[in-house]
Amino acid sequence: MSALSKTQETRKHVIETAGGVVAAQHRLAAEAGAEVLRAGGDAVDAAVATSFAIGVLEPWMSGPAGGGAAVHWRADTGEAVAINFGMRSPRGLKVADYPLSGEGKAGDLFPWERVVEDRNVEGAKAIAVPGTVDGLGQAHARWGRMPWAELLSPAIAFAREGMLVDWYAALLIASTARNLAKDPDAAALFLDDGVWPKGSGWTAIPDNRLDQSAMAATLEALAAGGPRAFYEGDVGRALAQDVQAKGGSLAAEDLAGYRAWVGAAQPVSYRDALFHVMPGLTAGPTFARVMEQLSDADLSSPASAYPAYARALATAYAERLGKMGDTGEVPEAPGCTTHFSVVDRDGNMVANTQTLLSIFGSRVVSPATGLLMNNGIMWFDPEQGKPNSLAPDKACLMNVCPVLGAAGERRVALGASGGRKIVSAVSQLASFVVDGGMSLGEAFHSPRIDVSGGTGIVADEMLSQDVLSALGAVMPVQTTRRTVLPYAFACPAGVMRDGTTNTGCTEIMSPWGDAALEDDQ
Repeated sequence: MSALSKTQETRKHVIETAGGVVAAQHRLAAEAGAEVLRAGGDAVDAAVATSFAIGVLEPWMSGPAGGGAAVHWRADTGEAVAINFGMRSPRGLKVADYPLSGEGKAGDLFPWERVVEDRNVEGAKAIAVPGTVDGLGQAHARWGRMPWAELLSPAIAFAREGMLVDWYAALLIASTARNLAKDPDAAALFLDDGVWPKGSGWTAIPDNRLDQSAMAATLEALAAGGPRAFYEGDVGRALAQDVQAKGGSLAAEDLAGYRAWVGAAQPVSYRDALFHVMPGLTAGPTFARVMEQLSDADLSSPASAYPAYARALATAYAERLGKMGDTGEVPEAPGCTTHFSVVDRDGNMVANTQTLLSIFGSRVVSPATGLLMNNGIMWFDPEQGKPNSLAPDKACLMNVCPVLGAAGERRVALGASGGRKIVSAVSQLASFVVDGGMSLGEAFHSPRIDVSGGTGIVADEMLSQDVLSALGAVMPVQTTRRTVLPYAFACPAGVMRDGTTNTGCTEIMSPWGDAALEDDQ
């Protein structure tokens, strides 16, 4: 039985504005994006600033050495453009370096057979080719108004100062301290004396900061050299040398050959609404399958709607797991991704999800660049002969699900972090807005369920007993509260434009997440 308070309530205030809005999992990163909007920047400019800033302020979730995807809406042309900047396995990767241990299932985000020494989960052999910087660079080249270097300046300033280790940061560092201690450079960055998690006293005002000076120097080089400097310049060469020195296969040639995919977003018709999602090896097609089933479902009351959500999610995930190679049960794990959404004064929108994959990625830091590296190799099934089996020079299957939607005069940009939990959150939020006519604030404060490939439903205990009983007739139900940690549900962030009025909101239980306004001076 949970010891958590039954009377505590958490809410986030949602403000309407004619100016732009940035909703992100870290308030200071959202503020960096909002400041760009105040300076006359496009939503894309704000997205670039937010992305780099949040990589400094929330470094265990994402950063330049990660990957992800974004969907862009251009108000002047009515065009929805998808940019897939997912990671790839290195060309020199040798499958023989990842022998199965015969010790059962791995213990991180995916239920693959365990590999000897967990080489696909942590350490240098788990590192894939990063894509985030090229994805941002291609978006900026198409639509950016402000100079690239100017957009990186907030992140550089944050890195020079060093991320403040408050209670939430200390909690996350402590959760992975044993793993971080295995890499001397990760231990030096995140741990005291290479052993103890950085933190603050029980009653003290936090004043402990990470030394991110090496990361600041890397960001300065990217600001001066442009996004391709990460792949073709000194930064890329240093990054590859560091990874290879630690036993990984990432090479300078992998970085030089990387290009994000840019193309039309996949349209998804739903009742009187139209959504646009990522095509390909993402959760976009899974979202589309959920909404297809909901199109004919009875959503007239909570007691009928939530069971319909459960059935649609269960079917969509069964198909995803069977056809895309991501199979079996998944254990609970901390969130390991970040999402932010942007709308500017003109109505341009960005839904951007980026990740290192696991929390703290590979738990390896590149000493020359100060960057925490991804563990994208874990996305692949180490068993051969499967749809998603590990191989060299292969795209990773991602759970990311950035979504744009339009219904009448209202347009939304949605997404979330949380691995397999993402589709459950984003599809329900989409339905809340379209079927329930909810405002963004109402949608984000409404209880949700999670059905993500297992054999049961995880339901918010704030749902009424009649809803829980109706859910129990579909699948076994486990109830829980929405809490700060662990997240039983995904952690979403979204913006809405209703006519010319903009709003933004983030997961109500996220202590750092917030929406920042262009007009909030």
